[in-house]
Amino acid sequence: MLTGKRLLITGVLTRDSIAWHVAERAQQAGAEVVLTGFGRARRLTERAAKQLPAPPDVLELDVNSGADLRAVHDDLASRWGSLDGALHAIAFAPPDALGGGFLSAPPESAEAAFRTSAFSLKALSAALLPLMRERGGSIVGLDFDASTAWPAYDWMGVAKAGLESVSRYLARYLGPDGIRVNLVAAGPLRTLAAAAIPGFEQLEARWSEHAPLGWDVDDPAPVADAVCFLLSDLARAISGEILHVDGGFHAVAPVAGAPADPSK
Repeated sequence: MLTGKRLLITGVLTRDSIAWHVAERAQQAGAEVVLTGFGRARRLTERAAKQLPAPPDVLELDVNSGADLRAVHDDLASRWGSLDGALHAIAFAPPDALGGGFLSAPPESAEAAFRTSAFSLKALSAALLPLMRERGGSIVGLDFDASTAWPAYDWMGVAKAGLESVSRYLARYLGPDGIRVNLVAAGPLRTLAAAAIPGFEQLEARWSEHAPLGWDVDDPAPVADAVCFLLSDLARAISGEILHVDGGFHAVAPVAGAPADPSK
């Protein structure tokens, strides 16, 4: 499905990362990938990279650094000359922007959450645009459904709503260059990043109980498969979309204390 594709994958921290599973699936589907890492955590990314079927290089990328974005562009330009797709799997909110302190969070924390989790999709896309303009391509971001207010998710939820809007504007502006921009809204998965979200255990239980198809918080494979589909030419006419991979949870109205199937 991805034979001959050259992809940039951000967001790999450990083997549990959704982005790691995307990289694994992409390689199995025929793609060549390069990962990015950031700061001291880059060592974790490099360790995780060695566990992939074909251990890829890891480039330094602080997505809020213009110098890093230019350096990644220059490396890929000299390495490949062009790029077919990228995964944006980057999100961050300061601790005081999560956990129920929505009303007391300072503007600086809300701004940091927005810049790193939403504006960064624009920043990464703009940096990679010259590499994708000639042949077109696909940019995919990881999302968490922002159509409702989740307990304790707070300003990260606001940032994800911003991410969804940014993706639609990018679809508009990059479409004439043949570049598609889509998001995958995943259900909760047990990753290192998820462990830092207060109340994550509540989301786990909620999904398992109410998702019509059920939901396995330890299985990122369905999300990785969806990302690879959107990166492939099979999705060549899809842009500005939010693809929910959550066991159907987003489509039903959970009733407190009741199972998903009233007949049970």
